[in-house]
Amino acid sequence: MELGSNAGTVLERRYLTKDENGNIIETPEELFWRVAAAVAESDRVFGAKNVKNTAREFFEAMTSLRFLPNSPTLMNAGKPLGQLSACFVLPVGDSMPEIFNTVKSAALIHKSGGGTGFSFSRLRPSGSAVRSTGGVASGPVSFMKVFNAATEAVKQGGTRRGANMGILRVDHPDILSFIDCKRDDNTITNFNISVGVTEAFMQAVEAGCDYELRNPHNGREVVSKLNAREVFDHIVEMAWGNGEPGIIFLDRLNRDNVVPGEGEIESTNPCGEQPLLPYESCNLGSINLARMVKAHNGGYAVDYDALGGIVDTAVHFLDNVIQANKYPLDEIETATKKTRKIGLGVMGFADMLYHLGIPYNSREGLDTAEELMRFINERAHKQSQNLARERGAFPLFDQSTYKNELPLRNATCTTIAPTGTISILCDASSGVEPLFALAFVRNVMDRDALPQVNEYFRQTAIARGFYSDELMKRILREGTLAHTDEVPADIRRVFVTAHDISPEYHIRMQAAFQKYTDNAVSKTVNFPHSATKEDVTQVYMLAYKLGCKGVTIYRDGSRSEQVLTVGHKRERGYAKSTRIAPRPRPDVTQGITEKVVIGCGNLYITVNYDESGICEVFTNLGRAGGCPSQSEATSRLVSTALRAGLDVDAIIEQLKGIRCHSTLRQRASNSNIKVLSCPDAIGRVLEKVKKLRMDGAMISQNSQVATCEAEEPVSAPEELLREDNALSLSEEDIAADNPCPECGGEMDHDGGCVVCRGCGYSKCG
Repeated sequence: MELGSNAGTVLERRYLTKDENGNIIETPEELFWRVAAAVAESDRVFGAKNVKNTAREFFEAMTSLRFLPNSPTLMNAGKPLGQLSACFVLPVGDSMPEIFNTVKSAALIHKSGGGTGFSFSRLRPSGSAVRSTGGVASGPVSFMKVFNAATEAVKQGGTRRGANMGILRVDHPDILSFIDCKRDDNTITNFNISVGVTEAFMQAVEAGCDYELRNPHNGREVVSKLNAREVFDHIVEMAWGNGEPGIIFLDRLNRDNVVPGEGEIESTNPCGEQPLLPYESCNLGSINLARMVKAHNGGYAVDYDALGGIVDTAVHFLDNVIQANKYPLDEIETATKKTRKIGLGVMGFADMLYHLGIPYNSREGLDTAEELMRFINERAHKQSQNLARERGAFPLFDQSTYKNELPLRNATCTTIAPTGTISILCDASSGVEPLFALAFVRNVMDRDALPQVNEYFRQTAIARGFYSDELMKRILREGTLAHTDEVPADIRRVFVTAHDISPEYHIRMQAAFQKYTDNAVSKTVNFPHSATKEDVTQVYMLAYKLGCKGVTIYRDGSRSEQVLTVGHKRERGYAKSTRIAPRPRPDVTQGITEKVVIGCGNLYITVNYDESGICEVFTNLGRAGGCPSQSEATSRLVSTALRAGLDVDAIIEQLKGIRCHSTLRQRASNSNIKVLSCPDAIGRVLEKVKKLRMDGAMISQNSQVATCEAEEPVSAPEELLREDNALSLSEEDIAADNPCPECGGEMDHDGGCVVCRGCGYSKCG
């Protein structure tokens, strides 16, 4: 097996079987054979006499790191516990027995390694009368704290921490207290929370009108109204503050509910990508796209033959898991086997784009995502049809729901999940996220610090002749190539990381994958710390318009416990003074030029942008006179600020409203003058370009990407790849911005959770 050092650490800590004294008694090969053999054994249920060939096929898919199932399958297959699913949704009824039965069920699921989703929307609001006791109800938020405490008490055998999703409908009377419930980061720490919004609510937001709140205890009787825009703004304010709540589009989940006769979908799993009916479970698995490329014409191309083959194997594997699974509750087994939902997804998408020479934040990147996911989804459905011919369709299959499709073995086939620890095993980027950083420090068991540089970037740097230890250290400190002039422009464009990518492109990438995904897509939209609430509003609205099923955002540094970078030192809190260099001017930009009438004549304002956002402003006065030096100085400073990462809204706010006596004097007699000054005009054009980009009107349909041209796939000299040749690091180099509580390594935000790339520690909520 080709396991990296990180993978070895994660396997030892999280997956390999240990004896009663904590000693490891299993090798990685034995782990994967244990899983392959246990899952392949399900073939016997359907008449297979010899399952060894199937077991070998599954073993090879996993040991080649082309496909891995979700963590509970790796941990529990072939063992007495035998609980193999990651995702569960449990109902929360409006009575004490129902509520505490669900608490008990959740504890059993957490102990077995699963995560749970709940809708608290059936609970009567706080202050409602309780007839049986004569008291008043405490409301959904108070019971979420009970669930949270129960989760805290269950340690899941030391392998996986309890994770929950809490959802409340936006029309529940307690919605405002729910939105506020995680204002304190130390409250309800084992939950991710999302507001379940409806199409009617979103339409009311756009119209700025009121919407109705309904009491679920009284047949959804209308009890009051709230202004939709104000509620939406409050959601944005809280998400801007600490990343929660997210948004789930409930009507979209139920539009794609293939068994509506079984009830409404009310909730999802903890990371939001798997909508499920009450008591349903789903087992997930992911294809490593980094392994699905082949040498082609001096570069790389997608290997669709290999991809199709691994999709077939993965669908077979995941359907077998449903049969092999030992369910924690009879109700879960019954509900799961009625629909046989599986969730095949991907990891390593960012790595694949690096190999293909395609920037993540480009039209070509979005098109690649759509093409890939369409192929995977169609191939998965075909394989599910093949299994249905051999084994029968899922029991609730209804031909009218699936239009012209043949009977399917599985009600759903595809899901894009965050891949957390399994992507570390594969040394791949997580899910469909961009790489968080091109380099990070791995703290090994004895606390030695080892630098980890993205391998393909290092190989490219050596092949192109710009590799140096000093450059690698700089990338380790900054995590990005944005300010590294010694790296060629075409390389900087391709090897982008999470914070090089505008929030707009984050959400457009999520929408591209969602277009051909049965369930939903887990994706975190990363914002810089300087992002405004209006930025968050625009991304939420864009997610709504582009057909996403949910959205999760994270503004850098918005969680109080995060440790942030201050120059080369790490300190708690925010920088009092930092030196920020603007990124180089891109070689190719696009934009608009607008003529604006001012007091001195015609001012021509050009605003240009590239994949990373608006990056420059030029001004030119149409005739002699006025103060051209002043407008040129303004445009130069604005361009510098934009390329240094300053939020465009902050610049617009400073420029708009500035008044010039010459323009104001002329404006009194000239109706063509609609601005107050040159700076005011620049601010207005900047605002127009930003709005056009957010609406999608200005994204190039034919972006050309420069790629690294090599005779054959490049590889680094062996002596440069050995760990004993690691960079010599100072304390400043190795300090983590967001340290892991177990190993001190760097943690990334991923689908509403955090995960350590060094040791595999993860936590949701």
